[in-house]
Amino acid sequence: METPRYTELVNTLPATVPFVGPEAHMRASGRAFRARLGANESGFGPSPRAIAAIEAAARDAWMYGDSEAYDLRAALAAHHGVPAESILVGEGIDGLLGNLVRLFVAPGDAVVTSDGAYPTFNYHVAGFGGVLHKVPYRDDHEDPAALLARAEEVGAKLLYFCNPDNPMGSWHSARIVQRMIDAVPEGTLLVLDEAYIDAAPAGTAPALDPKDSRVIRMRTFSKLYGLAGMRVGYAIGAAPLIAMFDRIRNHFGLGRVAQAAALAAVQDQDWLHAVKDQVTQARTALSGIAAENGLHALPSATNFVAIDCGRDASFARAVLRELMARDVFVRMPSVAPLDRCIRVSAGPQTELQAFADVLPMALRAAR
Repeated sequence: METPRYTELVNTLPATVPFVGPEAHMRASGRAFRARLGANESGFGPSPRAIAAIEAAARDAWMYGDSEAYDLRAALAAHHGVPAESILVGEGIDGLLGNLVRLFVAPGDAVVTSDGAYPTFNYHVAGFGGVLHKVPYRDDHEDPAALLARAEEVGAKLLYFCNPDNPMGSWHSARIVQRMIDAVPEGTLLVLDEAYIDAAPAGTAPALDPKDSRVIRMRTFSKLYGLAGMRVGYAIGAAPLIAMFDRIRNHFGLGRVAQAAALAAVQDQDWLHAVKDQVTQARTALSGIAAENGLHALPSATNFVAIDCGRDASFARAVLRELMARDVFVRMPSVAPLDRCIRVSAGPQTELQAFADVLPMALRAAR
């Protein structure tokens, strides 16, 4: 039988995925998780208004969604005080990143990111044949100066920077981020991933400038809005850049129900603020659980906490393995020295209690 003729590039790629999903883990174990604290979803759920919108839109699910996502883009534009032409919506930040890389990266093109930062971005770059240049973290933070220097050195097409950061939860001030935007090398686009900005303290995000062609900013409904299962993300950028996505995007990729849910969510900012308060309380609780077990929780501006296990990656990996064996789903960074930590999502009290119950057992088993 004739073998399908894959591209040379695809034949060189490893058969790996950025993340193994919780459902795959549960199928492997044959058990449900007691606590789902590994994917940075919002266990606090979506706005009741979003749930009502989902229910109302369900009967019209036989229709494709609006290919222009007109109402959602208009609502986001009004919320952020920018023109609708500067808003792009798509299938989560992951989908937007894939199209962004497709727009800019040809085989051999240089792309800069931090070593240990969001792996799905790297996955897209590899899929289009780009060459990744990685910069180490500095004191558990992404290093803006080193990232800019490397982008200048290699002539990067794209420079990826996440603020607040995943997987460490660290963040830089708006002043530092704006200085980074101002210093982006000529010919480089700064990809500012702000997936966790809704959980961050005031003064983390620089002012939006929809005319600035040096940066594209990524936002999501998958975190504090509680709509990870709907896969809705959006980008804010200069109108000419946003318009270029029309040449390659899946124009019907965002379904009718997802658009309705996101529209209702953005119109319920009271719910978002209430969830932010719950996330803050959960971060405090996770810090307390860590301290009770002789561990250190890193400061976080996200909806998760990185917990330093106090030893090396092998020990942290053993702790994670023992937690998973006790049906508590968490994850960990993949690159040293970040991989001395486990990463635990903020969640409802019942799930945090499950984590608190099994962590001492997991630590004993790992030791």
